[in-house]
Amino acid sequence: MPIDLEQLGWDGAFAAALDAAEAPGLTPARVAIEHNHLYRVYTRDGELLAEASGSLRHAAAGPDGLPAVGDWVAIRVGGKRASIHAILPRKSCFARKAAGDPTQRQVVAANVDTVLLVSGLDGDFNPRRVERYLVAAAESGAAPVVVLNKADLCPSASDAVETIRAIAPRVPVHATSCAQPTGLDQLKAYLVPGRTVALLGSSGTGKSSIINHLLGSERQQTRRVHRRTSRGRHTTVHRELMLRPAGGVIIDTPGMRELRLWDTGQALEATFDDVDALAGDCRFRDCRHRSEPGCAVREAVAAGRLPAARLNHFRRLEIERTVLQERQQQLSRMAEARQDQPSRPAARSSRRLSQ
Repeated sequence: MPIDLEQLGWDGAFAAALDAAEAPGLTPARVAIEHNHLYRVYTRDGELLAEASGSLRHAAAGPDGLPAVGDWVAIRVGGKRASIHAILPRKSCFARKAAGDPTQRQVVAANVDTVLLVSGLDGDFNPRRVERYLVAAAESGAAPVVVLNKADLCPSASDAVETIRAIAPRVPVHATSCAQPTGLDQLKAYLVPGRTVALLGSSGTGKSSIINHLLGSERQQTRRVHRRTSRGRHTTVHRELMLRPAGGVIIDTPGMRELRLWDTGQALEATFDDVDALAGDCRFRDCRHRSEPGCAVREAVAAGRLPAARLNHFRRLEIERTVLQERQQQLSRMAEARQDQPSRPAARSSRRLSQ
């Protein structure tokens, strides 16, 4: 069945990138599902199964160099399958530190326009977790929107909304409920033809239920959360890009027990811009806001103008960023040292010549 790629977000920038590849016979496609390095992609002629070409696998420095859900790729079709020869430059990329590997990046979703950061109000609400997601969203290049779901289970949902607005005053915040339902239709405004929305959040926050409402069908499986802990089990087991019949593209992602940030760059300061603004008045330019004299940030906490929990979380994320950077630098030095060392056969040959 033919697919209108423009409805999927194909535009002049991606077309120019494909032309720049200067590889005849390549056509565009968008990755919908990835499973064990086998991909389902959308093309103008319909859905196809595809796999990365040998040259693309060889050029990839790691898993993050291979296609991810949401990527636009250049493919060559042969029979019922296609081979992926290139990943077109991403306009946004939501990534995290891969589980079990402190120096490996995992791409969660690519080419996202708006990311819905879903948090539950059923007992597992945590503003610090929302801050962490906001940092990752700022680094990704996608526009963040906070969705506080299960508002029907929280008697103080309006207070939760104001809490998030206080830490992210320029980010839209929506209180929703899938049980009643309420507030969900507001999210449809972000889904227009050619635009991509991704949902991210912990397990059990109701992402699958929200997607079912937006799609107008019970496509995604849902489960009840644990009554005592308000924690959910993984309903979504893989990332998937879906076409919305009324327009727009939705990317669903598995729930994350913990979001480990990747290289946050200036996203940390951008998300904690209140801390960053106060830091400009510190006596020392390199103030760490711990025990240095003349710290304007700690003075703001003492005066009640900045919550202590927010400063503590900023410090924690800053340490996390520093540790990751130091580990990456260490591995880079080790790799350079290995390159500088002569191979064993060459070293033995050199010793024989010198004798």
